[in-house]
Amino acid sequence: MASEGDKLWGGRFSGSTDPIMEMLNASIGYDQRLSEVDIQGSMAYAKALEKAGILTKTELEKILSGLEKISEEWSKGVFVVKQSDEDIHTANERRLKELIGDIAGKLHTGRSRNDQVYILLCLMYAGDIGLLTSFSPFTCREIDVILPGYTHLQKAQPIRWSQFLLSHAVALTRDSERLGEVKRRINVLPLGSGALAGNPLDIDREMLRSELDFASISLNSMDAISERDFVVEFLSFATLLMIHLSKMAEDLIIYSTSEFGFLTLSDAYSTGSSLMPQKKNPDSLELIRSKAGRVFGRVTPGMTCCLLCWLGCPCCWEDKEAVFDVVDTLTAVLQVATGVISTLQVSKENMEKALTPEMLSTDLALYLVRKGVPFRQAHTASGKAVHLAETKGITINKLSLEDLKSISPLFSSDVSQVFNFVNSVEQYTAMGGTAKSSVTTQIEQLRELMKKQKEQA
Repeated sequence: MASEGDKLWGGRFSGSTDPIMEMLNASIGYDQRLSEVDIQGSMAYAKALEKAGILTKTELEKILSGLEKISEEWSKGVFVVKQSDEDIHTANERRLKELIGDIAGKLHTGRSRNDQVYILLCLMYAGDIGLLTSFSPFTCREIDVILPGYTHLQKAQPIRWSQFLLSHAVALTRDSERLGEVKRRINVLPLGSGALAGNPLDIDREMLRSELDFASISLNSMDAISERDFVVEFLSFATLLMIHLSKMAEDLIIYSTSEFGFLTLSDAYSTGSSLMPQKKNPDSLELIRSKAGRVFGRVTPGMTCCLLCWLGCPCCWEDKEAVFDVVDTLTAVLQVATGVISTLQVSKENMEKALTPEMLSTDLALYLVRKGVPFRQAHTASGKAVHLAETKGITINKLSLEDLKSISPLFSSDVSQVFNFVNSVEQYTAMGGTAKSSVTTQIEQLRELMKKQKEQA
């Protein structure tokens, strides 16, 4: 075990840290994935120290050469993590000292680990909501498929399968927009803020901003090193994304059951039963739903870390672990969801068989509305038609014209046109509706939105 004097902060301490405290305090087990990001930040800071006169050109060259060697060791998987390495920053600086000697100690001049830890957010930029791209061709290919739309798990109104897919795709575009907003607010350089009061060595923060490709520089050093708004924002974004994916997964699970038979999942995204040979389980979709709970469970710890930061404890490592776990979960879930969607087989026949005349009861009310009847009265008349059909043990489209006229004299022979599912969906031509023209417009708008978001990423 390393003595306190061997640590970055050890001068004031004597003896050794309690082993359990050592384990609890360490983050190297999960933040070593930030090795390259930390090295990039250190290289930029070394250049700023040289410009400020803290490092000579020779010292700068040695530090940069040492950091490049460390980067190579990480990339080849040969970097040896030691028990004394609390975190990735400690590990890299310890190794740098082993390579170039005491000059390595100059690298941390005027810099705090609070400066460094913020750079982890670059990791989040790699997250891409790739699932959106799988919706576009799928919605076009299945645009003529009509199926029952459901509310309260009851058949409601006929809709196009494309309309159903678009409902989930549009929700995901909002998630993409939210991630873009998070990225925009994260793109602020904190390096050069020190531990609290700022940097006293005339460090050129504009140079650091340019080197690390940030959009702007933090305005206040205390805010910069304690601000964890991005953690809450990112976890909130992730929570909404997982809610949307879980909602979609549940719909697909139900539609893939033998009772519905609307969809068939690829074997690549299904599993079987160890006891019942006939089973084909939609575990890919069920896992998406269960992973939503995992992400939800990270929100409270993340917000707690923010509270600790705002109470004057800026060095809170738990936020990194929460973000890492959520990034990993989202990456896996999005890949699986994309695969599920792109390989789904749709049963047009079963979807159309599931359409029933009672689903056109709203259309029957609208028939009367178009003849000047107030909707409330038209709704009542259509309800009476439904009741009469049930009483007679027939479907509503089998009611005779005389039966309908007994309910309202405004019914005439053209009422037969109401009981046509294509006619039903084609009447919803307003923007956002399920008519073919409207769905086609939605697809084009979605493509344009996705293209714009990609350009701004």
